Amino acid sequence: MAEQKNFVDIHDLDEARLRAILDRSKAMKADLETGLSKPLFTGKTLVMIFEKPSTRTRVSFQVGMQQLGGHVVVMGDHDTQLGRGETIADTARVLSRYADLIMIRTDDPKKLQDLCTYATVPVINGLTDYSHPCQIMADIMTFEEHKGDIKGKTVAWSGDGNNVVVSWIHAAVKFGFTLRIAAPASLQPDAGTLAWAKNHGGAIEITETAEDAVRDADLVVTDTWVSMGDENAEQRKQILYPFQVNEKLMQNAARDALFMHCLPAHRGEEVTEDVIDGPQSVIWNEAENRLHAQKGIMAWCLEE
Repeated sequence: MAEQKNFVDIHDLDEARLRAILDRSKAMKADLETGLSKPLFTGKTLVMIFEKPSTRTRVSFQVGMQQLGGHVVVMGDHDTQLGRGETIADTARVLSRYADLIMIRTDDPKKLQDLCTYATVPVINGLTDYSHPCQIMADIMTFEEHKGDIKGKTVAWSGDGNNVVVSWIHAAVKFGFTLRIAAPASLQPDAGTLAWAKNHGGAIEITETAEDAVRDADLVVTDTWVSMGDENAEQRKQILYPFQVNEKLMQNAARDALFMHCLPAHRGEEVTEDVIDGPQSVIWNEAENRLHAQKGIMAWCLEE
């Protein structure tokens, strides 16, 4: 029986496998642009479970599966028996009899882990409160399209030390770049993840000053200050205001530095309009590459 290849977190895979996924993603993007796409997923079905709202994750996975000849079933909060007491284990067993691949976007990382434990088909992490690996695979793909190999480069994060940062930390270790994180003391990244990175030789620098993080960086990244389910929104905004990415802050980065944001964005909060809509911003390429990166991930999961 073939190995069940789940895509849960970037730190689960070695660099060679991650590189193979990105290479496949780049090739699929080129094939789509030249009209040479092959129906790799003919007869295959992807089930997507959404316990959090979604625009980019839902559309990019659905379109990607359909472009390659597959079928998609979308299940929201009110479409499953999970909300009425059925366990993740039982849901996983049933869906495995119907589908070839399961993607879940949920708040609780344990739900993802339970799904992986009991499913007999590959499972993909579409986002949890702990991590967002599909996003970072698309981000690295985007960076390398513009500036070449990310190894040895410097990425600066300014803002909340959230689930997206966790996946950036994982990626910094696996792909060999320096990650500088500027975040207030009360919103630092997960301590366990930082310890893992240190133990694996990761070049992770933590600072409470955005200017220090961004200095001479090749890429500047941020995310919304108030995510779904966050409390004390106004207090968070006050704490995070010094970490806003604006034109003055970007002047500390390398002259040809890029700007990324996983979206949705709140212009005037975590980033100003002159940056997100400016010449250094590659957010639309970044958003598009969710489609291509996830096609590469699905292809890797379904390969026997």
